[in-house]
This record gives sequence, structure tokens and C-alpha cells, in this order.
Amino acid sequence: QVQLVESGGGSVQAGGSLRLSCVASRYHYSNYYMAWFRQAPGKEREGVAAIDKDGRTRYADSVKGRFTISQDNAKNTLYLEMNSLKPEDTAMYYCAADSSPRARFSFLVAWYNYWGQGTQVTVSS
Repeated sequence: QVQLVESGGGSVQAGGSLRLSCVASRYHYSNYYMAWFRQAPGKEREGVAAIDKDGRTRYADSVKGRFTISQDNAKNTLYLEMNSLKPEDTAMYYCAADSSPRARFSFLVAWYNYWGQGTQVTVSS
């Protein structure tokens, strides 16, 4: 069974940076479509960034120009570099994976079968 483990969350002040990592086991990233989602208290889970097998990317409008998604196939690791963080970025961040082509660049939660446990990001003003 696919396992995803996120890390790198923490507490930062507005304007700061964090880099999230998601390590996959029991499968290789090159076979899956990957994405980062986040969920703030009382809100629905929303897509933040997605990457396809060729490294092409898609971003939510709210993070364009500030966040960068990337993957290191040799390390089987997905990253989310977050810069110029804002208080509204505060949320639990999850990585997600699925092998179906419908998941390519998708921000629909239902299209992803595999999820990590999440890592908390808190941005203070």
C-alpha cells in the first residue's frame, strides 16, 4: 500500500518561508500524479499545487508566485517551497497521490486515493 509522510511544517511570522517535504514509500513518484492540499479549521480542503509526471505544474491563484512545487525522483520526495507566507496560509498541509490520469493537475479531493497524515503550518502576523 502507498504511504506518504509529510514533514517541514512549523510556525513562522508573516513574510517568512518554509519547505514542506513528502516522502513516498512502496511506489515511485514517476508513476503517480502528485499534489499538495491544505485545510484550515472550519474550511474545506483545497488544492494548492499539483505536478505531473513530466514536472509541469499548476497552482491555486492564492499561492501563485509564492509557492513552488517540485519533486526529486531519485529521493522519491515531493516538495512545496513556500515564500512570502501570509496568515491566511495557516492550515494543515497534505500531500496526495493517484495513478489515474484524471488526477493530473486536479484539485479535486475525490480524485486522489493516497494521502499523508498532514503537517501543520502556522503563520503569525
